[in-house]
Amino acid sequence: MKIQVKAEVLKLRHTFTIAHGSSDERVNLVVGLEHEGRVGWGLAAPNPRYGETPESCKAALLAMARELQGDPRAYEPLISSLLRNHEGEFAAKAALDMAIMDLAGKTLDAPLYRIWGLDPAGLSPTSMTIGMAAPEQVAQRAQEAAGFHVLKVKLGSADDHALIEAIRSVTQVPIRVDANEGWHSREHAIREVEWLAAHNVELVEQPMPASAIEDAVWLKQRSPLPLIADEAFTCNADLLSMGEAYHGVNIKLMKCGGTLMAREAVTLARGLGLQIMLGCMVESSLGIAAAAQLAPYADYLDLDGNLLICNDPFRGHAVIDGFLKLNDAPGLGASPLT
Repeated sequence: MKIQVKAEVLKLRHTFTIAHGSSDERVNLVVGLEHEGRVGWGLAAPNPRYGETPESCKAALLAMARELQGDPRAYEPLISSLLRNHEGEFAAKAALDMAIMDLAGKTLDAPLYRIWGLDPAGLSPTSMTIGMAAPEQVAQRAQEAAGFHVLKVKLGSADDHALIEAIRSVTQVPIRVDANEGWHSREHAIREVEWLAAHNVELVEQPMPASAIEDAVWLKQRSPLPLIADEAFTCNADLLSMGEAYHGVNIKLMKCGGTLMAREAVTLARGLGLQIMLGCMVESSLGIAAAAQLAPYADYLDLDGNLLICNDPFRGHAVIDGFLKLNDAPGLGASPLT
């Protein structure tokens, strides 16, 4: 297989602030794999929190691509060898997984969700994310998201209550809160969760630092709201410790290493009685299209990364009235605009 790798600088519509910091742009690496005249597309969104940079990701992509030989319809051994033979760089693995699965679907002339026997009808609504900002800006962004049935709000600062109250001044739609590890003690966390429960908040994602497992167990025993692990879940082996500390887990292709490992994570999480949120990084419509193939598995969808940017280089699955509408194009269902 021939590989091409291109960096895309994605411009955010608004400065995106979470408990970890702020940004105005993110870098994605777009991968094209060519096999017998077809091109499969994949995307990597490297995350510095996990030791990934665009440079390390590209180096990993080129090294792993040298091993790729065979028919993409036999995708399991191809992808398994990548996961087995290389350490770390899960965003790079996710990109190659996507490209291989896109090729497989194009070769078989079917969407990936059909190959897996999934029904795209009746998906849960996707949330629309609002980063931290001044209360009046947060209220304005909530109004801009009027077509969505649920909002995801980033918290983890001294202004948390003011941000929720600002949103509640303009809409009563359900809110999902993501603290991004921003509450550093269990006493603080339980006060916040109890306050949020009185403001039509549906769940809380990663309230405390990922390393604070004992505090997470304590909080789960007392929380009036479901708690969803994100940063605490970095690989599928982590799921074994999730049940005592969280009610659910946010599964992202960039953390798992692609669609196959994400599907395995779904199976493991269900076996442990965990709820499933399907999430994303800031990604173009290509990355969202890959994650959307697993959308029928999810209790909660947070697939809006492409909606946060203003220069999307791909066309994928539409969001209509807050719901993802999967198209029936073969493979991942995404194509470059140029």
